[in-house]
Amino acid sequence: MEILEIVLETVLRALRDPIWQGVGVIISILLILAQIHPERAKVFISTSIVILIGVFIAQFFVGGNGKNLDEPNATPLPRTMIVSSPAPMSTSPPYPQPVQSISVENAARVAQLARWGRGRVENLAFSPDGRLLAVATGIGLYLYDIPALSEVRFIATDAAVFDIAFSPDGRLLASGSPDKTVRLWDAASGRLVRTLKGHGDSVFSVAFAPDGRLLASGSPDKTVRLWDVASGQLVRTLEGHTDWVFSVAFAPDGRLLASGSLDKTVRLWDAASGQLVRALEGHTDSVLSVAFAPDGRLLASGSPDKTVRLWDAASGQLVRTLEGHTNWVRSVAFAPDGRLLASGSSDKTVRLWDAASGQLVRTLEGHTSDVNSVAFSPDGRLLASASADGTIRLRDAASGQRVSALEGHTDIVAGLSISPDGRLLASAAWDSVISLQEAATGRRVRALEGHTDAVFSVAFAPDGRLLASGARDSTVRLWDAASGQLLRTLKGHGSSHGSSVWSVAFSPDGRLLASGSLDNTIRLWDAASGQLVRTLEGHTSDVNSVAFSPDGRLLASGARDSTVRLWDVASGQLLRTLEGHTDWVNSVAFSPDGRLLASGSPDKTVRLWDAASGQLVRTLEGHTGRVLSVAFSPDGRLLASGGRDWTVRLWDVQTGQLVRTLEGHTNLVSSVVFSPDGRLLASGSDDGTIRLWGVP
Repeated sequence: MEILEIVLETVLRALRDPIWQGVGVIISILLILAQIHPERAKVFISTSIVILIGVFIAQFFVGGNGKNLDEPNATPLPRTMIVSSPAPMSTSPPYPQPVQSISVENAARVAQLARWGRGRVENLAFSPDGRLLAVATGIGLYLYDIPALSEVRFIATDAAVFDIAFSPDGRLLASGSPDKTVRLWDAASGRLVRTLKGHGDSVFSVAFAPDGRLLASGSPDKTVRLWDVASGQLVRTLEGHTDWVFSVAFAPDGRLLASGSLDKTVRLWDAASGQLVRALEGHTDSVLSVAFAPDGRLLASGSPDKTVRLWDAASGQLVRTLEGHTNWVRSVAFAPDGRLLASGSSDKTVRLWDAASGQLVRTLEGHTSDVNSVAFSPDGRLLASASADGTIRLRDAASGQRVSALEGHTDIVAGLSISPDGRLLASAAWDSVISLQEAATGRRVRALEGHTDAVFSVAFAPDGRLLASGARDSTVRLWDAASGQLLRTLKGHGSSHGSSVWSVAFSPDGRLLASGSLDNTIRLWDAASGQLVRTLEGHTSDVNSVAFSPDGRLLASGARDSTVRLWDVASGQLLRTLEGHTDWVNSVAFSPDGRLLASGSPDKTVRLWDAASGQLVRTLEGHTGRVLSVAFSPDGRLLASGGRDWTVRLWDVQTGQLVRTLEGHTNLVSSVVFSPDGRLLASGSDDGTIRLWGVP
């Protein structure tokens, strides 16, 4: 049986190869020949079989061991089917190449040219019949068949999807999004049935009652809401939590509703009346996930305090605490028979526990980033896990063996940089991987792996030979851009987990590298040797952004202390502090001539400053959410800004007028950058995509 499984896997892999697609055509021709000239066909068929066997052997023993650059985590394993979705960073055919630079005059014609990425994986759910797996992502809903994990349908949404749930009869899908809505979809057609509005903030969690008549939703607005599924009407609002509600779940008999919150409590509500039954206290941090056992007697909760807790649902008493995870517990789920409990964690593992004894049964490894969601199939045979590493894995629940894996989704894109020659685009992601893609096609050239936590910032050296990166692991790393080799790791920012490096920037001559960190400092490094040159102190909170002036004499820094500071690079002396923002400063950028300095802030404004005097020139208003990134066009006449309102905005620098709002992202826009020739504008988002904009 094992041999047959290996052969089947090889055949499936081979059928995706153009060579074997051509073989299919040859076989068809031979079959026709057999009908016309049977005797001649025997000779041709005998010869062809020998050739095909040789090709098959070559494919199996040679071709099957290669590592595809577009699938960095794909490792063919016996008895495992690996399904690779279209390469996460590719467009085919290449997008329309812009023929002119983006300018004030043509800003109205700027449009989205390409979208790279299949979206960040947020959550997953099995259909009641076990045939489909629904996946909530940063750009919509994907439906995959089981167990092959081939795509059945994609439902594009205009907002990220944080959670997803099937109705008990499998006809409806409910989704919760950051646009404050719950949406109901026809599972068979993908048609939007209705939109439920009422929450005052994002919707983090949705759950159907067992009879399918009610739908519960939880939100950062501190409420749980109950909706009538048939009419879409709000039935009642459950108030009592004192902070964000992350998770909701109905008891199997539908009488109780559980909710987990940032206030560290689990609350049990009477589903019929909406009355609070009791509050369960014991976690020392937020409660991110709650789930009832199939018999309704136990309730499980998972928390950033690294524990899973089991509660008696009737009395509210703590039954036991399951310890073993080394990081946040993000998701919990019971097997249909109630014997096993699965938990997914930021420690990159899925753990299976004996629900009766609390003993750890096994630890499932393989994911390379946070495990955001776990779910058992209705028959209990399969366990699905979704991770920030962009993969979904199906395992045999009894043995823990991997059955299939889906690759191709992408994580939050935190930072972007385009090489000086405009050929490569580097992206920093929360999955700890830096991707290098061809800017003209989106083809991923290589993946740089080495950081041990989320990467927030990337920057090419002026000559394009080096790439610098800053990450949550408190390090700055220097890479050879041509080969992808790690050249050195720069350590000096606080060594604790909290001393993330938020921003990196090279000086115009490429000799110095600046880094800004959560440790409130800016550090200047010798780019050639990696030696620390000096530490700039003065900010009283995180340094979120650093930028050199075009002549290399000044260094600007933006920080959580709401200030922009200008430093003399040669001496390290603080020259002036620019005050005016009423909230953090997330991003700073000099104009190409060095006369202006732009800063973006959660106070929803972009401010332009005179770099020489420090005087405020003007304030650009228009964003309806935090401004996270700013960038000047190469000619200095346009300024781009990206924000939490999911938009990229283009401003006329001379007048301060908003000339274009670019929409398309379904979550906050964390990074914007122009290509050196000004023809492209790239934006990266928490929706897990990179979008390219230009004048078609």
